[in-house]
Amino acid sequence: MSRQQHFGWFLARGFGPHGWGHPSLDWDYDWTSPALYQQAVRTLEQAGFDLLIIEDAPSLGSASTIDLRVRQAFGGPKLDPLLLAPYLFAATERIGIVPTVNPAAYLPYTAARQFATLQHLSGHRLGLNVVTDTGSARHFGTAPQLGHDAAYDRAEEWTSAVVALWRSWPEGALIAHPDAGRYADGALLQPTRHRGEYFSFDGPLNAIPFTDGAPVIVSPGGSPRGLGFAGANSDVQLALAPMTEQSVRAYRGRIHDAAIAAGRSPDDITILFAIQPTVVSSAEEADRLVAASHHPDDDVLRRIAERQSSDLETDLTGLDLDRPLDRGIFGEHVSHGSIQRLIGTHDEDASLREILTAHARLGRIRDGSGWVGTAVELADRIEEYGAWGNDGVLLWGDLHPVTVHRTLDELVPILRRRGILRREYEPTLRANLRPF
Repeated sequence: MSRQQHFGWFLARGFGPHGWGHPSLDWDYDWTSPALYQQAVRTLEQAGFDLLIIEDAPSLGSASTIDLRVRQAFGGPKLDPLLLAPYLFAATERIGIVPTVNPAAYLPYTAARQFATLQHLSGHRLGLNVVTDTGSARHFGTAPQLGHDAAYDRAEEWTSAVVALWRSWPEGALIAHPDAGRYADGALLQPTRHRGEYFSFDGPLNAIPFTDGAPVIVSPGGSPRGLGFAGANSDVQLALAPMTEQSVRAYRGRIHDAAIAAGRSPDDITILFAIQPTVVSSAEEADRLVAASHHPDDDVLRRIAERQSSDLETDLTGLDLDRPLDRGIFGEHVSHGSIQRLIGTHDEDASLREILTAHARLGRIRDGSGWVGTAVELADRIEEYGAWGNDGVLLWGDLHPVTVHRTLDELVPILRRRGILRREYEPTLRANLRPF
């Protein structure tokens, strides 16, 4: 029997115009209506996925890149995934829903109370993808715009403050016993006075304690500071790394070391590596797609530059394709991980054309050069990850029902027959994420 793993779906485009730029747009779903997302998330639950993580970026970016972000809907518009979550909970029974939240956008007391409400309403299936998007801070009053590491410092303080408020009702404070005529013992509630570098507030929280654990904390981020944040705070790490055995084991080792340094067990963190497969019907079709991608024309490179400009909030479209990329064009607010994903393994002399061409090229699942292949080939590769000790994977894509079915229809039965994918759920998201 193969090693069972955890599975999630990362809604990489966020709560935005799904289907835009693709033929699936003509299915006539309304991306502002919950029906599209409810239909797709029910499919994920039927498939046995542990969780759905919904990306978000509250900002349209800097003035110089707004048009790049909205022209093809790469970076906006986006609606708030936290407000989509109740519709997804209502449509499902077991799968976890994980909207992205930015500490700059939510004061700790408001955050703790709203998230506690959703945790109760969902039957303890809420997760929070805590990100440190520094460029959005200017939209939220007096929140300062911080550099990369300082933004993690703020997120660390925010997360600790929210958790402290959740714990301000200790064991025994909630009585709720009609025969005793007492609902709660106010003398036991913790004041939770917080005076920090970034936030100040008083508790206790006006919300009852959880019966089956607090919301699950998820985080991305591969920088040393990001890994440190995950080690101290996260239940799930959204991992981005080359999917070789050496790289996977090394990345897991860094997360485990960070957890131990924070006084936690490595088993406290479920590490899910994000992959973006293109599942096709035959090996011949996969070979054809890969061969066609190896010689991109300038139009293809321009579209990739537009997408990268949106993600990096840095306009690459006006740069000379045949000159080396100046790394100094990226501001302090740009994610180090995003810059590294753009550059890959290229050295400083690499031209922008070489860098973008690498993003255009596809590779085959079966030889480890990329993510194009059949469902059997993808299942083989995921099974191999389990042999390396991997916790699981996040499939990266939009949440359009066409995309979900195209990816999963053949894959799910194969994974289940091999014992890799769950058939039954535990009652809560936290329980579902326990090691197998």
